[in-house]
Parts: sequence; structure tokens; C-alpha cells
Amino acid sequence: MQLSPLVHFYNGHSAPQLGFGVWQIPNEQTADAVQAALETGYRLIDTAAIYENEQGVGAGLATSGLTRQDYFVTTKVWNDSHGSEATRVAFFNSLERLNLDYVDMYLIHWPVPKNNLFVETWETLRQLRDEGLIKHIGVCNFNANHLDTLIKETGEKPVVNQIELHPGFQQHAMREYNASHQIQTQAWSPMGLGTLWDNPTLTEIAQKHQRNVGQIMLRWQLELGNMVISKSVSPERIRSNFDVLNFRLDAHDMAAIAALDQEQGRLGPDPELFRLPKAL
Repeated sequence: MQLSPLVHFYNGHSAPQLGFGVWQIPNEQTADAVQAALETGYRLIDTAAIYENEQGVGAGLATSGLTRQDYFVTTKVWNDSHGSEATRVAFFNSLERLNLDYVDMYLIHWPVPKNNLFVETWETLRQLRDEGLIKHIGVCNFNANHLDTLIKETGEKPVVNQIELHPGFQQHAMREYNASHQIQTQAWSPMGLGTLWDNPTLTEIAQKHQRNVGQIMLRWQLELGNMVISKSVSPERIRSNFDVLNFRLDAHDMAAIAALDQEQGRLGPDPELFRLPKAL
């Protein structure tokens, strides 16, 4: 079975580059989806407290037949659980739902800067890591100013910053910031929430490689060196999304996709403003 290539964090550890996410998958369907993903070759599973399917993730992992060291699990603390005690409670609730002794990565889901608690939350993640309950700590949807504050106040940078990133919103500045600080960029919504499937440029590249447009978008992420999270409940689509390891995009393809970037291409919330409603 072919497995995902690995990316290496600044701390010397590694993680699968291509992961499987479970956003918007109902809890009762999540175990089957996770099992299908693991059978396909995925070894990184990405969930979050707000997805309300951590229990399903845990059930899928428990029946996979894999040892704990064989898979990498990420979950996230939601916006209403920032702060020292609230974060700790939220973490242990996630750990219980996942039925695990530790998680491989725990992320702050959004910075929620108006609450001014993400530094305190980060310190709690560091404590949980030092207690052996988390292997790696990181963030989602942090802008450069949020990361500057985090690093200045605590002296420690995340291993990962998971951000909205797709051909229509390529986040050059954030990718450059992350790279300059040895923070691994991880992409959510790599297919632009379904808005790019009919794009003529991507369709032409897909026809050239005898692939589908989704595979082109995922391959593009890998070519950039990003970690990337794909999602589906269909076993066929799960396999298709993983079948991106045996071909390459050429310089012409990459230039054509680069031209699709839009300054106003963000589809999800603005990290400076977003607080409590459900989101990615």
C-alpha cells in the first residue's frame, strides 16, 4: 500500500503531507469514512471539537487494525473554549471522545483576536504538550500579526498553521511568512468549497494529465510543499483524492494555476473578525 509522503517540522519530527478531514461529516457516518480513508492509505486524520464527530473518528480508528503509532490525529480547540481552564477542559473532552491517550497535534482553531485569549490558550497547549498529552501544537487561520504576537509573548512558534488555501486564494504572503519562520503551511478547503470544479484552466490541465480537477488541485498543493486536507464520504472519491502521488505538474501547469489567484478569493471567514458561529 502506498502511503503519503512526509513533511518535516522544525522540531525534527514529521507528519503525513496528505491528510483526510471530516468537516461536515455526520458523526454516525464518520467511522466508516475514517476506515475507508485508512484502508486507502491516509494516515493523518483531521477533526475538531466543533465538527461534532470526534467520537466517530475514534470509533473508526479503534476498528482499523492499525497500531497507535501508525496514524496521526489532529483536533482543535474551538473559539468558545479559549483561556487556560476552558482550553484544558475542552482538550480532555476531545481526548475522551476520540478514545485516545494522546493526540498527535492540537490546534487553536481561530485566533479570535477580539477576545485576546489566544496567547493564554497557546500557553495551555504548551503545558499539555509538556505533560505528554499532545505531540505537536499548532494553529489554524492565524495571520502574520497573530503569529508575531504569539512568538513574541511565548518564545515558541507553531509547527503548523492551517489556513484556507486553494487556486482561487493562494495566500502568497502567509505562505512566505510561514516558510520564513519554519512553520508548515497546511491547506483547508483545497478545492475552494466546490467553486473551482468547472474552471477551464484546471479542466484543461486535468485533461492533459488524464486526471480529474480535484486531483489537479491536490497535486498542486503537494507541489507547493503544503500539507493538505481532503474530505469525502464516498469511498470512490476518497480513493481518487489519494491517487495524486504518481504524477507531477510541470512548470507550465504551475504558472497557469498561479494565474488563478484572486486577492478577494477568500471563501471562509476573515480571521480578524470571526468569533463564534460554526465554520471550517
